[in-house]
Amino acid sequence: MLKTKTFFPLQTWLSPLCVLLVLTLFPGCTVVKTTYDVVAGTVKGTYKLIKGVYTLTSETAKVTYQIGKFTFEVVQAPFDWPLTHDEIETIDGLPVKEAIRQGRVKWAPYVVKGRRYVPMSVRKAQRYEEKGVASWYGEETRRQKGGHMTANGEAFNPMALTAAHKYLPLPINVRVTNLENGRSIVVRVNDRGPFPSTNNPNSGKRIIDLSYGAARRLGFHKKGLARVHVKVIPVQVGT
Repeated sequence: MLKTKTFFPLQTWLSPLCVLLVLTLFPGCTVVKTTYDVVAGTVKGTYKLIKGVYTLTSETAKVTYQIGKFTFEVVQAPFDWPLTHDEIETIDGLPVKEAIRQGRVKWAPYVVKGRRYVPMSVRKAQRYEEKGVASWYGEETRRQKGGHMTANGEAFNPMALTAAHKYLPLPINVRVTNLENGRSIVVRVNDRGPFPSTNNPNSGKRIIDLSYGAARRLGFHKKGLARVHVKVIPVQVGT
């Protein structure tokens, strides 16, 4: 007999961006395959759209999808895991984990150290691109026991191709190009940051905080910072 557990709405984790989505529930070996719409010409391939909110009953839920040659594995974090950014005070006026539980994260305003941040809508984000400085985070979590939860409730994997952004809706996929060496990858934005730190207030001026794994793929994990171009992979909004 399966033990029943209520998970966050699937829309909390997913943005309609993928070529092929495989939803696997354990135990039980249930697999659901579907596809998502991406605007033609942004990524090679054929894309279709699915909509809906799902409640899963299982001990573990994992979603795997692909954009071009990049594969993304999305795992819901256990609710008792600490946040990667515990400086986030509220999301949409609620305690952070309550906002995550209710699925009220995507473009909801949030507060960090008394400052209110207002993310852009999904529609506005379709036109987003920016050049600036990228940093990376996550190496420290590899040496810690247990795991960490991102700002939208996902399990943070420092080796995965993910990123944190202060203003993009969560989750969303972007292409990041290292302007210093020309390397380019697609990452899943599923966290908030980077924020000004006490020791370095200018760190908040960086436009994106990449995972350690993404920084390695872009070739700047040893130096810490790189000048990058970030561009959202557009989706078909309102379909």
